[in-house]
Amino acid sequence: MEAFLISAGIVTLAEIGDKTQLLAFILAAKFRKPVPIVLGILVATLANHAFAGAVGAWITSVAPPETMRWVLGVSFIGMAAWTLVPDKFEEGEAKIAGYGVFTTTLVAFFIAEIGDKTQIATVALAAQYHALVAVVAGTTLGMMIANVPAVLLGDRLAHRIPTRVVHAVAAGIFAVLGVLTLAGVGERFGF
Repeated sequence: MEAFLISAGIVTLAEIGDKTQLLAFILAAKFRKPVPIVLGILVATLANHAFAGAVGAWITSVAPPETMRWVLGVSFIGMAAWTLVPDKFEEGEAKIAGYGVFTTTLVAFFIAEIGDKTQIATVALAAQYHALVAVVAGTTLGMMIANVPAVLLGDRLAHRIPTRVVHAVAAGIFAVLGVLTLAGVGERFGF
């Protein structure tokens, strides 16, 4: 349950103001069809985060625990710093000509998530918690919590969220996870 809740919380916070949330706003404004957009986000996120979680699980099977502790600790601290850097959205990421709303959203979100903060976080969380299903379910829920309101409320919501504060909280959580991992706190408590 801890892996699920932490994964959901971190991704929800990290996703606010992220380029994929901006993509959700743009797709909502362009197509004005929330159901296929939300379903496209869900399917793209499940596919992307399942792959990322599998990579995280695989890494822990081939690397020694002491190496993993350092890699994960430094990765979480790096994610903290990266979370503070504002994302830039390329308008071309929302343009996939000739496809329906669902397919456009699916492809655009899947591509936008490759190498994104939340994908890298999913790799690290799956490696940290050794709970692939819980992490993928949590990170997917976090993406949906952040992006469904973006689709449903569009630009009206974007101007009311204090993005800097949310990013600072997410960065703080990543930093704490990194320091605790480096200190070996999880090993002492059996996770």
